[in-house]
Amino acid sequence: MAKNVKNTTFFNPLDLIAPHSCRGCGKLGDVLCDCCKKHILDSNFYNNCPKCKRPLADGAHKCRYCRGLPPIYMIGAREGLLGDLIHDYKYYSVRAIGEKLAELFYERLPDDLPDETVIVPLPTSTKHIRERGFDHTLFVAKRLARFDKRLKVGRILMREKNTVQVGTDKKTRILQAEEAYSLKEGVVLDKNTTYLLLDDVWTTGASMITAVKKLRAGGAKRIVIALLSVSLLDD
Repeated sequence: MAKNVKNTTFFNPLDLIAPHSCRGCGKLGDVLCDCCKKHILDSNFYNNCPKCKRPLADGAHKCRYCRGLPPIYMIGAREGLLGDLIHDYKYYSVRAIGEKLAELFYERLPDDLPDETVIVPLPTSTKHIRERGFDHTLFVAKRLARFDKRLKVGRILMREKNTVQVGTDKKTRILQAEEAYSLKEGVVLDKNTTYLLLDDVWTTGASMITAVKKLRAGGAKRIVIALLSVSLLDD
């Protein structure tokens, strides 16, 4: 009998010093085997707008109700195996999972992505970088850029304040996000360049929406939202 992938995920501390094991089935050799990778791509598909939760039209990536929200590409809902991967990556700093998350997201990107697309990772707080030993969003962005010569990483946003959004309500998150990000001094945005704004999880969307506003204020015209996962919890 095949194992239920969603119910067999686990974190193995020995992964830090020994060969990795698949988070889905436990198979030795990698944090995510090809079979469980396919399971995520097939079962975690999320075709709703992360902001209003309404279904997107078939094949569409832009919400018809949330005006001003750029096209959205995402791996899927933060649940089951994908949710466990996100958790272990963020809180146990398993970099091999970051490699796989980049691989999974690349599968969701369109084939007609414009040349010279710039991946813009949302800046991680310095507190979390110190705790994890690296910038987990920037790490995925750099790995993603390796898959396609059209992609390059641009660290054009900076973090102004190290706010902690975990456990805060939606209103507080929005207020914090408004003050958290800014364009780096001297950055000039090209209206003909596509900017792929990357974040690990959409919860309330406060950080991403603020980042979109900052890029538009700086002159960007072509923006795409890139999400590793979407939280299904109520805002």
